[in-house]
Amino acid sequence: MNEPVPRTHLASGGSSSGRPSVIQLVFREKGALYAAYIPLFAEGGLFVPTTREYRLGEDVYLLLTLPEDPQRYPVAGKVAWVTPPNASGGRTQGVGVRFPGDEKTRALRVRIEEMLGTAIQSAKPTQTI
Repeated sequence: MNEPVPRTHLASGGSSSGRPSVIQLVFREKGALYAAYIPLFAEGGLFVPTTREYRLGEDVYLLLTLPEDPQRYPVAGKVAWVTPPNASGGRTQGVGVRFPGDEKTRALRVRIEEMLGTAIQSAKPTQTI
């Protein structure tokens, strides 16, 4: 399955530093974006495959690159669910990051949904709920 490529953990956040983790997330293909996008979150969100442990509500800063788009989109999200290691159904370990409800991120959500088009209603399995 084509998964997003988390390129780098630029900063390790956590309670000691008080700063959120920064993750570059690069989607090279629409199929990978479809598998990671979470339309069930009202603000939108993405699944981020990672072996790092996160807690619900933890801040995560994504630098997001979409397929065929040279721009990088900064997203200050929050962990809204955690898929632990060895999850049932062979699910990939990682976190669901909920987008904030700000105007800039709303425009990004619209861009992602336009890019995915009718695939959003597909029954094809994803990494998300």
